[in-house]
Amino acid sequence: MYTQKGTLSRDEAVRRHAPLVRRMAHHLIARLPANVELDDVIQAGMMGLLDAIQRYEEHHGAQFETYAAQRIRGAMLDALRSHDWLPRGVRRAQRRIDRALQALEHRLGREPTESEIAAELRLSLDEYRRLLEEARGTQLLFYEDLAPGSEDEREETDTPDLQTDPLARLEDRRFREALVAAIERLPERERQVMGMYYEQELTLKEIAAVLGVTESRVCQIHAQAIARLRARLKGW
Repeated sequence: MYTQKGTLSRDEAVRRHAPLVRRMAHHLIARLPANVELDDVIQAGMMGLLDAIQRYEEHHGAQFETYAAQRIRGAMLDALRSHDWLPRGVRRAQRRIDRALQALEHRLGREPTESEIAAELRLSLDEYRRLLEEARGTQLLFYEDLAPGSEDEREETDTPDLQTDPLARLEDRRFREALVAAIERLPERERQVMGMYYEQELTLKEIAAVLGVTESRVCQIHAQAIARLRARLKGW
C-alpha cells in the first residue's frame, strides 16, 4: 500500500478500503430515517477515507484501517450534522421520550420499564413502541460524538501519542466510566442488543435472528437503550 517514497498509495488504499466504507454506511443507515440516502452516506464516507489517506502517517502507531474507520465515521456524522436531516416530528418524539425517562428515573429511583414509560406518556405499549421507531435517527451513539470538546479536539484523540493536560485526561476518564456504568445499568435484553450491534457489529436483521424477534422489535429495543443512555448522560 506504500509508494517508493514510503507514503500511502492513494489508489490502492481506496480500492482496498472501499468495502469498509460501504459496510460502515450500511451499519449507520439502519438507524437513520428513510429520507437519508445510502449513497449520500457512502459518498461522505469516501471523502473521509480520502482524508485519512492524506493525513495518515505510519509513526502515529495505529493501524491504517483503525485510523481510517475513525475518519470515515466522523465524515459521515459531519455530513449528517451539516444538513437538517431529522424531520421535526422525529425530534419531537425524542424530546417526549427524554422528558418521560428523566421524570420517571427521578420519581422511581430506578430504570423504568417500557410499560411505565408508555403510561407516563399516556400511550399504550404498542403506541409507545411506534413512537420509539419514529425517533429513529436521533439514536446515533458514538463515544466521539458524546465526549466533551470540539471537533478538532476529538480529531486529536484519534492519534495514540496525544499528550493531553491532566484535567482533560481526568474528564475523559470520568466520561468513559459514566458511559460504562450507564450501559451496565441497562436491562439485560437492551445490553444484549447494544453488545451485538456495537461490539460484534451485527446488523439489525442478524440480531433479530439471534434473539428470535422481528427486526422492527430490535430497532425498538435499540432505540429504548439509547434513550436511557441519553437521559443518563445528559449532564455530559
